[in-house]
Amino acid sequence: MRIAVFTGSRPGPEEHRAAAAALGGDLAAAGVGVVYGGGHVGLMGTVADAALAAGGEVVGVIPQHLVDDELAHPGLPRLEVVPSMHERKARMTELADAFVALPGAAGTLEELFEAWTWGMLGLHSKPVALLDVGGFWQPLLAQLRRMADDGYLERRRLDALGVVTDAAGLLDFVAGYQHPPRKWAPR
Repeated sequence: MRIAVFTGSRPGPEEHRAAAAALGGDLAAAGVGVVYGGGHVGLMGTVADAALAAGGEVVGVIPQHLVDDELAHPGLPRLEVVPSMHERKARMTELADAFVALPGAAGTLEELFEAWTWGMLGLHSKPVALLDVGGFWQPLLAQLRRMADDGYLERRRLDALGVVTDAAGLLDFVAGYQHPPRKWAPR
């Protein structure tokens, strides 16, 4: 099994760095591979370094323009270079059995929402979760609840989004995941 990790290209606070390192190491110890954006910077580099140090499988997928900017992780045994960000996300989806978002910024949100939306549309049936470090995702969850309350988001879709605090919780969520039916099913 492999889990795609979406997270920041900046280091963030120590609590976030510790959680990223713990996730990478714990996934490796559980025999779960990591698929991620292929960079050596920020929390993404922290996850990769921890997984590698624990002997885990780490697959990086990075667009050529970020390789050109010297952001590619030099220590990865497997780094796939793709032409664009679109191909990066598609390839990560192909390689992963589940997705988790750690703290990050706009790029993390974009990757999270694309993976979650693709599941709603029936393009995959893979679990998507948030690793909620120190309540980082609580404001987003409040907004999502508002979307559900106002009728824009089906409650079952929100309920299918995992909220976990560590690798053990993530792996339990993935093991018990039941994908809701696709949003737009043929009649």
